[in-house]
Amino acid sequence: MKKRSLPLLCFPVFLLFCAPLPPDDRQTPKQRDIAYGKASYYGTGDGFHGKKTASGEIFDRNKLTAAHRTLPFGTRCRVTNRSNGRSVVVRINDRGPFVKGRIIDLSWAAAKRIGAERAGVVNVKLEVLRPDRR
Repeated sequence: MKKRSLPLLCFPVFLLFCAPLPPDDRQTPKQRDIAYGKASYYGTGDGFHGKKTASGEIFDRNKLTAAHRTLPFGTRCRVTNRSNGRSVVVRINDRGPFVKGRIIDLSWAAAKRIGAERAGVVNVKLEVLRPDRR
């Protein structure tokens, strides 16, 4: 009798190891490819131009860079202005924005490319680009 019950007990344990794992709430940037929200820009008259960014490089308002709270430094993103469809590819080199409701801070040059330099804050679509989608 004991020999027959052993396979019956082992089978449910086997099924547990074969079951798919529950989804992880902590998504990586590659899993979270698209986000929608507000973008602002910095680097004009605010004292950041020429200063060190969180990544250690010197901020240049004329380069196509951006600040994001969590994306790794060096990540490339396509930012599209939802009101006019214009987009720009930026590289994350700083941390921010630190204003509630904003998802990315663009350099002045990036904001100008998407037509956001006059409005200051615009609704955007943010796409994290994988290395093969540059």
